[in-house]
Amino acid sequence: MRVLKKGNGWRIGTNPAASEFKGLLGTDDWAVELTEAELKDFCHLLTQLANTMQQMASELMDEEKIACEAESSLMWMEVEGLPHDYNLRFILHSGRCVEGKWDAVAVKELIQAASTIEVF
Repeated sequence: MRVLKKGNGWRIGTNPAASEFKGLLGTDDWAVELTEAELKDFCHLLTQLANTMQQMASELMDEEKIACEAESSLMWMEVEGLPHDYNLRFILHSGRCVEGKWDAVAVKELIQAASTIEVF
């Protein structure tokens, strides 16, 4: 069973029946397939970064920007911007040398979709 969720400037999906690359991330312009472990890490790190940005909102002045990073053995991720409006970047540490980015307009919906997608 394939699941693909998408919105304005983002998409995330799973295909549990795939042999190696069971996940998909992308925008309207690019996409990359991920292993099961990479997709799990992406969803976990994204939730961690979103929670950090939410917690920082009360610590910062209204227009003060911040950058936060999170990393696992499989990928590095960064959010940058205002605590309620920020961009997201990731770099895979695997041999595929993949880097991706979402603009702030897409990040809130991507976070919501990543938290509801079933990651095996």
